[in-house]
Amino acid sequence: MGGMDAADIAAGRERWQKRYDDARKRDADFTTLSGVPVDPVYGPAPGDPVTDFERIGWPGEFPYTRGLYPTGYRGRTWTIRQFAGFGNARQTNERYKMILAAGGGGLSVAFDMPTLMGRDSDEPQSLGEVGHCGVAIDSAADMDVLFDGIPLQDVTTSMTISGPAVPVFCMYLVAAERQGADLSKLDGTLQTDIFKEYIAQKEWLFEPEPHLRLIGDLMQWCATEIPRYKPLSVSGYHIREAGSTAAQELAYTLADGFGYVELGLSRGLDVNTFAPGLSFFFDAHVDFFEEIAKFRAARRIWARHLRDDYGATSEKALWLKFHTQTAGVSLTAQQPVNNVVRTAVEALAAVLGGTNSLHTNALDETLALPTDESAEIALRTQQVLMEETGVTNVADPLGGSWYLEALTDRIEAEAEEIFARIRDLGHDGTITAGILRGIEDGWFTANIAEAAFTYQQSLEKGEKRIVGVNVHTGTVAKDLEILRVSHEVELQQRHDLGDRKTHRDPVRTKQALQHLIDVARTGENMIPAMLDAARAEATLGEICGALKDEWGIYREPARF
Repeated sequence: MGGMDAADIAAGRERWQKRYDDARKRDADFTTLSGVPVDPVYGPAPGDPVTDFERIGWPGEFPYTRGLYPTGYRGRTWTIRQFAGFGNARQTNERYKMILAAGGGGLSVAFDMPTLMGRDSDEPQSLGEVGHCGVAIDSAADMDVLFDGIPLQDVTTSMTISGPAVPVFCMYLVAAERQGADLSKLDGTLQTDIFKEYIAQKEWLFEPEPHLRLIGDLMQWCATEIPRYKPLSVSGYHIREAGSTAAQELAYTLADGFGYVELGLSRGLDVNTFAPGLSFFFDAHVDFFEEIAKFRAARRIWARHLRDDYGATSEKALWLKFHTQTAGVSLTAQQPVNNVVRTAVEALAAVLGGTNSLHTNALDETLALPTDESAEIALRTQQVLMEETGVTNVADPLGGSWYLEALTDRIEAEAEEIFARIRDLGHDGTITAGILRGIEDGWFTANIAEAAFTYQQSLEKGEKRIVGVNVHTGTVAKDLEILRVSHEVELQQRHDLGDRKTHRDPVRTKQALQHLIDVARTGENMIPAMLDAARAEATLGEICGALKDEWGIYREPARF
């Protein structure tokens, strides 16, 4: 691209300065621990030309390599959003209140496996799984308990669920209605990313087309009814946890995002209106600089493609906002206290990469659900970074590092190669067609499996080292006390569900479910009918079961 001359760089700094001066800043001490004042941003010295500086630029300016806002975290810090859920709704409600009281800024709901698969707690396939990896949600009544005493209109709520995301979201909306909330003011994020289920996590219900129909309906409905709520969080986290490389995580995730942009456009939505409602969810792994580069490249790629390929013109439509979770796959059962260090390093990478919200894993999560003590340590990790380290004082403090900028360029180039391959897979040159073909052919799964196998080989050969696993294995640490979910939780949940079914209006429930199927057979938006089913206390299993009967279920083709 060539270099920008000194005059261009000086003009850019002046533009940034004006935007910074006009923006609201936190009332905080922006000095070092020794009391030395620090500037809000750093760049080339006056008069110095820099090759390809337009790819780096200034915070708050296209292509947003250095962040979305001219103030960085001086304007507002990232949201501390701890992912939590276990047992029944009452137990999780108590954990949420603890997180909020301890300074958490938002809630992120983890669901148990039956809920993630659209099953009720009393189904045979749910036996032994109720409440074990998250909270059990069978109907809107469980949502009432989950958020009891937590005003949903005042708290941002994220829900990590994709296959049955839409009916679960409707149950959340019914709980908000029952609190008296103004639904138009609700704020938060629903994952709803079905592409990554076929690619990595495998928690789907139907064939891709019905899932995409529901997602399109949700996008349209939220655009008019709940404009602040983000109906789609495109997730790279599960792709990385399945064994992908950083470049694969980045490329597959952004490709999925482009697919949802194409879905919105196919519904006649204005990209400048719906694109700001898309958010992203990334993994922060332990390779510190590679992760920072990944986040910076993600913003740059998204902004460029939204502008050049999809016609976005508004600034917010070009913004890639993302949540980050530290890498669960990096946690070790051996010497689990070491996981505190890993999590802190990964969290710092996310912050230096400009994350908008963050979850830090607990040290014992590789063994069981977090205890109250380990959950508090995870929360305090973020608070130490935010309050003590000075990382919030400067926007993109590592920007301009030769190493970091080279990594950012490298991972961007790898991602672009992958986008080209995905487009080639499709029959019409769209990303969506390429994704669907790649799912059908097992292309994504095979690439991730190959990357995971290569990494495992490097561990076994000792080329990659993990402290406490294949190096420095001696320890004086004692076994941890871990949280165990009692079988009584499942028995109580099944009892409560049975009692709820007994006391609801069976005619109303049956009629609501039939109306949902009637709407599914038309081109109408399904969200209002699904809301009515949730209001009638139709269960998650009943709603998903009715749609499975209508649409069929998806079975992954065998691969050899």
